[in-house]
Amino acid sequence: MKLRKILDKVEIKNKIQDLNLDLEIESIFYDSRLVKANSLFVCLVGKNLDGHIFAQNAIQNGAVYIITEKDLNLENQIIVNNTREVLAQISDNFFEHPSRNLNIIAITGTKGKTTTASFICDILNSSGQKTAKIGTLGATFDNKIIETKNTTPESFEIQKLLRKYVDFNYKNVIIEASSLGLKNHRLDNILINYAVFTNISNDHIGTNEHENFEDYLNSKIILFKNCKKAFINIDDKFCDKILKECKCEKITFGFDKKADVKFKHFSVNKENFGSNFKIQDQKFSISIPGKHNVYNAVAAIAVCQNMKINTNIIKNALESCQVCGRSEIIFKNSDFMIIIDYAHNASGMKNILNFLRAYKPKRLVNLFGAGGNRARSRRFEMGKISGELADLTVITSDNSRFESTLDIIFDIKTGILETQGKFIVIPDRKEAIRYCIKNAKRGDVILLAGKGHELYQEINGIFYHFDEREIVNSALREFNII
Repeated sequence: MKLRKILDKVEIKNKIQDLNLDLEIESIFYDSRLVKANSLFVCLVGKNLDGHIFAQNAIQNGAVYIITEKDLNLENQIIVNNTREVLAQISDNFFEHPSRNLNIIAITGTKGKTTTASFICDILNSSGQKTAKIGTLGATFDNKIIETKNTTPESFEIQKLLRKYVDFNYKNVIIEASSLGLKNHRLDNILINYAVFTNISNDHIGTNEHENFEDYLNSKIILFKNCKKAFINIDDKFCDKILKECKCEKITFGFDKKADVKFKHFSVNKENFGSNFKIQDQKFSISIPGKHNVYNAVAAIAVCQNMKINTNIIKNALESCQVCGRSEIIFKNSDFMIIIDYAHNASGMKNILNFLRAYKPKRLVNLFGAGGNRARSRRFEMGKISGELADLTVITSDNSRFESTLDIIFDIKTGILETQGKFIVIPDRKEAIRYCIKNAKRGDVILLAGKGHELYQEINGIFYHFDEREIVNSALREFNII
């Protein structure tokens, strides 16, 4: 594509005498290690790295122009106000505006993005509408998963995916919109038809994330300033703030009697370890436990009903939908059950433990750790909640990142010691899982919390393969349970 077309609508600050607007550009990069000949390199500024320091590397690898926020004294620099905004614009230009040919559904919230996206995706595919999703679990494409580095990938990666979906005749794409993704302009220039707000709680605040809750909330709100139609959880205490900032048609959902899409008669379904509820006297069932997942289902129902999807199709898809790492039952026999869930903060843990209690297990065992280089308060809170709600807590490791696992465990213990809850410390997560299975009692529900879909442990910058399903199956065989 010619440079002239790629730079359409980009405001350039410096005067470039020899800018060759007819030059053919083959690709765009923001990682200098990947740069190839005849490409543009965009200097992105992150929390830990400043892409400007790699400009010379990019030139050596074949970049013909460098898009920068600073004057680097380069003959081929293009200076702009915000390189992240510009990356979104030129990516949209480069892939020829693919979102104009798709129905885009974006979902934001502290919890529930992945589950809500999965519900909507299953319903729409069941209706015959070819639908993909981009999020925490990766990007779907023809029964395959394309790995993504972030819940909401960089704008170039999203636009590249959207172009692929257009070329292969997809109709709908569901995008999980993280707060950092929104704040960093990754969804700029994408036409959002439907936007969903699930909930918000005090999370993702710290050195590497948001500076405070206000910044976190305002980042979520970005989604609702440019969408065509918004679906908002009326029961969330920040609902009014979202509604006030929203500039489009608004539809509320929830348990509140004022909700446009209201559910009622929530009950647990012990047969499939799921939940039942009603909307306007229509009975619905999901095979995932917890009232929080009912909210996710109701959000999906609200969107799909608005898209005129047949109610029976919605019901059948919800009943069969399972979400990797979200209240996922990975083993069940007549004696005990093992569930994997991504709960990695206080509110998520409180939700899953409270609703597992509703199924009246004889003993609720909660195994979890906490992520390093994140807010320490999260660890105390999770420890306290587990001590209050679990019959036995097994404190172990998670993604310690660049912190000591034992220091993290100490913080969790500080929280649990405020309760009368029983606990044991086993720092090695694999051994902790083996302990739970070896010592399982009849009637146990064992929750492996925190990792969810993840297939790794991050320790000192290294990602080690770690699949809890493999570990569970190995232990079940070792102890002659299967």
